[in-house]
Amino acid sequence: MTATRQAPAAHAACFPRDAFFMIAGPCQLEDDALNMRVGEHLARLAERVPGGIIFKASFDKANRSNPGATRGPGLERGLAALRRVKDATGLRVLTDVHLPEQCAPAAESVDVLQIPAFLCRQTDLLEAAGATGKPVNVKKGQWMHPEGMRGAVKKVRGVGAGSEVAVTERGTFFGYGDLVVDMRGFVRMRAACDAAVIFDGTHSVQQPGRGEGGASGGAREFIPPLTLAAIAAGADGVFLETHPDPDNAPSDGPNMLRLDTLDPLVDRMLELWSTVRR
Repeated sequence: MTATRQAPAAHAACFPRDAFFMIAGPCQLEDDALNMRVGEHLARLAERVPGGIIFKASFDKANRSNPGATRGPGLERGLAALRRVKDATGLRVLTDVHLPEQCAPAAESVDVLQIPAFLCRQTDLLEAAGATGKPVNVKKGQWMHPEGMRGAVKKVRGVGAGSEVAVTERGTFFGYGDLVVDMRGFVRMRAACDAAVIFDGTHSVQQPGRGEGGASGGAREFIPPLTLAAIAAGADGVFLETHPDPDNAPSDGPNMLRLDTLDPLVDRMLELWSTVRR
């Protein structure tokens, strides 16, 4: 483990709309060695990303396809692991919450709370996340139109805590076992929600239920073109799950980006983002 790095300024926005930013990390928390390996890589890369990088990993994958699938370390151990990543790297950290009662303890350890796509209409969960005062990233349900996210954002903001909110596009169901991305959605969600709009380049190539044994499959070869297209269409930032060995990761391997391919893609994204916003 390396020495603690300087943390981002407390007042700096997690989801700036005038500087390219990223949310990245493994799908679920693993052992400290893996978490730190990814975190340290992202900390080095963050020096080139104007809006910063937020480390993401889940303490519980509560919506796995198969009941016996690995879910992660759980709330208490997972939050402790995220604190260690934060302390070692100086990065902000983000994790999913699935139940209202998880929001307050998670907010004591992480910088950003994330609402999974399947739960984006759960009023009690959205309000509990907003009530913490922490920034909240709400993923758009795979069945929802862009303007449908207006209500989710209002629920987070409506509790009076003034939370910073972002919305994330992660693809829309197209028949069975596939997703498509409508590039018009970035403009429409921004207008509807008045919030930073993020593109989830990895879950958008997921193929639900089409993997081996009924698990979700994925087509990671489409991550770079879709991510670049989203930036060209106006996305403020991107969400990318990444892993040193995704084919042997405990979850979402087929749609995670290999860690050693991340840097050149980020360079292309930065160049394109600057061109589009110039």
